[in-house]
Amino acid sequence: MHAPLPTATVRTQVTVPLRFPDGYSTTARVFSFDGLVDAREHLAFGLGDWAAARDRNDVDAVTPLVRPHSECLTGDVFGSQRCDCGPQLREAVQRIAEAGGFLLYLRQEGRGIGLYPKLDAYALQDAGLDTYQANVALGHGEDERDYTAAAQMLNALGVSRLALLSNNPEKAEQLGRLGVTVTESVPTGLYMSPANANYLAAKASRAARTVDRPFVS
Repeated sequence: MHAPLPTATVRTQVTVPLRFPDGYSTTARVFSFDGLVDAREHLAFGLGDWAAARDRNDVDAVTPLVRPHSECLTGDVFGSQRCDCGPQLREAVQRIAEAGGFLLYLRQEGRGIGLYPKLDAYALQDAGLDTYQANVALGHGEDERDYTAAAQMLNALGVSRLALLSNNPEKAEQLGRLGVTVTESVPTGLYMSPANANYLAAKASRAARTVDRPFVS
């Protein structure tokens, strides 16, 4: 049984045109929030026919497609190939726009450790550590992201059931514990380059360990 979430409310919503460097464009309804537990400026992007997808309440109906995407300044904005964040963001926006749903843009850089520590971790990766080992070497957890605010955002948007666009089983585990019903996990593409091969291998290894580990309340 999950504890009741603190209530968050929609603060502002505004329509924003989006355009990516490859020419793909769409329109999003962008939501900001009051009352999020971490007080960060997370955003929800309603894409495609998000309202119709949200309002399908029958248990057999198609649920909205949702991706919680953690902010990555280097990958999302500057196109760094050290990770696959930018291509995953681009893919997610188009797939959600086609299906109807939400992209949650979560301000938790570097798996929750922040931008400067992420760059410190990059330096340790250059010395031979993988992305998770580098975080630990800096005194952080392997992954410090918490999806409580994401669950609050979904509640404020009226979304209690969703299809989760993610390769990360921990997102589904956390959302489930927070009272969000994940009807299916929809994998994203793999975007490998010589610069990120070790990064992707570390993510795959971490995901396998997450699936195999026992649940701890």
